[in-house]
Amino acid sequence: MKYHFNEIEAKWQKYWAENQTFKAVNNSEKPKYYVLDMFPYPSGAGLHVGHPLGYIASDIYARYKRHQGFNVLHPQGYDSFGLPAEQYAIQTGQHPAITTEENIKTYRRQLDQIGFSFDWSREVRTSDPSYYKWTQWIFIQLFESWYNNTTHKAEDISELIIIFEAEGNVNVNAACDEDVKIFSAKEWQGFSSEEQQKILLQYRLTYLAETEVNWCPALGTVLANDEIVNGVSERGGHPVIRKKMTQWSMRISAYAERLLQGLETIDWTDSLKESQRNWIGKSVGAQVEFKIQNSEFGISVFTTRPDTIFGVSFMTLAPEHELVSEITTPDQKEAVDAYILATAKRSERDRMADVKNISGVFTGAYAEHPFTKEPIPVWIGDYVLAGYGTGAVMAVPCGDQRDYDFAKHFNIPIPNIFEGVDISEEAFADKEKTIIANSDFINGMNYKKATKRVIFELEQLGQGQGKTNYRLRDAVFSRQRYWGEPFPVYYVNGMPQMIAKEHLPIKLPEVEKYLPTETGEPPLGNATVWAWDTKQCAVVSNQLIDNETVFPLELNTMPGWAGSSFYFNRYMDPDNDNEMASKEALDYWQDVDLYIGGSEHATGHLLYSRFWQKFLYDKGTVPVDEYAKKLINQGMILGTSAIVYRISGTNKYVSKGLKDGHNVEEIRVDVNMVNASDEINIEALKNWQPQFNDAEFILEEGNYIVGREVEKMSKRWFNVVNPDNICEQYGADSLRLYEMFLGPLEQYKPWNTAGITGVHSFLKKLWKLYVDDNGLKANNEEPTKDNLKTLHKTIKKVQEDIENFSFNTSVSTFMIAVNELTAQKCTSKVILEPLLVLISPYAPHIAEELWSQLGHNESISIAEFPKFDESHLVESSKNYPISFNGKMRFTMELPLDMSKDDIEKTVLENEKTKEQLQGREPKKVIVVPGKIVNIVG
Repeated sequence: MKYHFNEIEAKWQKYWAENQTFKAVNNSEKPKYYVLDMFPYPSGAGLHVGHPLGYIASDIYARYKRHQGFNVLHPQGYDSFGLPAEQYAIQTGQHPAITTEENIKTYRRQLDQIGFSFDWSREVRTSDPSYYKWTQWIFIQLFESWYNNTTHKAEDISELIIIFEAEGNVNVNAACDEDVKIFSAKEWQGFSSEEQQKILLQYRLTYLAETEVNWCPALGTVLANDEIVNGVSERGGHPVIRKKMTQWSMRISAYAERLLQGLETIDWTDSLKESQRNWIGKSVGAQVEFKIQNSEFGISVFTTRPDTIFGVSFMTLAPEHELVSEITTPDQKEAVDAYILATAKRSERDRMADVKNISGVFTGAYAEHPFTKEPIPVWIGDYVLAGYGTGAVMAVPCGDQRDYDFAKHFNIPIPNIFEGVDISEEAFADKEKTIIANSDFINGMNYKKATKRVIFELEQLGQGQGKTNYRLRDAVFSRQRYWGEPFPVYYVNGMPQMIAKEHLPIKLPEVEKYLPTETGEPPLGNATVWAWDTKQCAVVSNQLIDNETVFPLELNTMPGWAGSSFYFNRYMDPDNDNEMASKEALDYWQDVDLYIGGSEHATGHLLYSRFWQKFLYDKGTVPVDEYAKKLINQGMILGTSAIVYRISGTNKYVSKGLKDGHNVEEIRVDVNMVNASDEINIEALKNWQPQFNDAEFILEEGNYIVGREVEKMSKRWFNVVNPDNICEQYGADSLRLYEMFLGPLEQYKPWNTAGITGVHSFLKKLWKLYVDDNGLKANNEEPTKDNLKTLHKTIKKVQEDIENFSFNTSVSTFMIAVNELTAQKCTSKVILEPLLVLISPYAPHIAEELWSQLGHNESISIAEFPKFDESHLVESSKNYPISFNGKMRFTMELPLDMSKDDIEKTVLENEKTKEQLQGREPKKVIVVPGKIVNIVG
């Protein structure tokens, strides 16, 4: 009976689907275990072999926990809103929903054929109105909340209104806008409704504000920082500029300290935690106010080194700083305006990374030093960012390299306030250096003493105070896109109003065009039925807008990270139409026990989702404030690109071994045309692209050999390997085993299709261990001692490997076990049944088939994981080498607890010993218990 893997895999995939083998229940006597994969975006290209790496690892662990008796939740769904589907719609006119549905079908087929144990009954899609109803509901909860810095939690906005009505805002300690004005209870009560709403917007956790954004004119939308690469859009490579727009924002900065402290309570990778710590960027220092000479304005600066204030020789504002237009003198206006225009074309990331190109412009204005009252020139420079700190720095050239470089470039004086420190050295490197300044109150002090004294003196002047600052900025939450979650918001006199929960979801309307309108409005501006009737509580025609009972709806949509910030909670109760998830489901599942995904989401999804979880915890919606106990970042499977060599200026292509001596251009070609010996199919190449039709190929030994390069697997490099082809040729179990066998989960490793033959051969050998041409070989005979030893050392190693996520070494262990059992001619079910359970998380299809042939009627997935028995590894005897005059002649199996005298007696009585001695009496017998016996003749 042969191993027909295609038939076997199709059979068991059908069985799992029909029997819902992996369906989890929301209440069980079993302990719970929640395994989660990062939400995939269903792209049109489908999966390549690099995508399933993390899914295979999580699936092995989920299956392992089922074997251990856990009620395992292992769901899957789709992050199905996104810019690629919208761009495709713009190009083709096809609705993004159609494209997305087709892509999802491809993904589902591919995921199913790899044999994942997903509970598909819980599938969610962010673009499904029944799902984004709850995204909209969370947005409303954020709008109706403020953050109380005294209680360190989000509270209902109605509680803040009660405080305002009773005592104004003088005693309110809240996370809010910087420019909130103080008012009394009487003043609050005298404000109009519109004025009160504007004030509340300064406190709400989601709010409207004019914000500096990354605007991509070609895409007609705002982009997040992680959607920009090298100053252009990741999607399409279009230019991006900085622009001020009125946008919805999320006050994630309110949670900065809790997000920082929460990292201490979760088992996430150190590198990921460090990324989040750096992104949050906690700094302790002082807020200093510099007055602008001959002006009503002042510049607020945050510094971690207030002790260096006497080293300030100039100030630098971000080009986007709101004061620039106010303080620039007429004779500097033209230069300043030109610089601002040029800077707007550079992304924040480019500006942060570029330390070589120094640029800036003098505004013509001067600030006044708080202590010396000396004039300080105010410049603008793109090395200062509006979104970091206050968007202004007090430049201390003797204490900061960028300030020093800027000062040297523009010939600005550089006072040195650190004793014995070279003027070009960064003083921050040694905080114990003595301060020397033209003020007695810090002269001769070290950093700590001087810092305290400067802050005290600033407070006395009313020009500063001690402060803790965070780099973390509030997250822009608006996107000028069509294919995203609509906001549940309509506008009355320009002020946002929320639509009640019972009327959700507000569904995405139909539009004729997916581009912005001719007047620059987002794509939803093309919708003709996009107004809110407050009487009917329904979306109606725009023609009915009267601003009395029918009002315009929000034209922006939510960003991609909205739907992925709570999906792990929705999986717990995905069909609940009344709640995001029931209390019973949330209390049972609590949180994710194991989360596997890419490290590229460290400061995007993984930070925003922690923020939303903490907010929902504050509101009593979820039972825990960190949603994932353990997180592992899988590495990347790299592609092995294929390269042909064109002789420059010709249409001749020379084989790799003959290219030396020629001036060649390297051109990447489709790896699927190349065999395991690096030989390309020339006819296939000619048919692949027109440029190769009439090409001349210079061969070596009758073949064209391509070059190879290991790099990111990408359509761009034509090095994508389709898992469909691998599953067809070798089977899903081979694919699963090979991806694990490539190396440690968290490392990057190159794909080589030729290497998969090794694990495929192993599976065929495994099959032959159980069956032969006559059928099942396994029987009820008693296992030998060697059989038991092989099994139990395998149990021990595999369990340790799975617990430590060392899946690659488990595959090697399986190979060793099968080789040993084959050599032992093992046919005992006592050995072969538990071995299948060990292998089944890795290669579930073959395990299910052999388990069935062994006579079991239920899926192997519910079989108990074998228990390790150490006694089978304890050696009770020793195979002693028996030597004569130092030369080993034969071996003898003797008990380990035998005494030296008994060993000597037994060996001398052995017929082989007598044969060697031929009647001679040995001069000496050397016995080392547990090691050797040497007979000296």
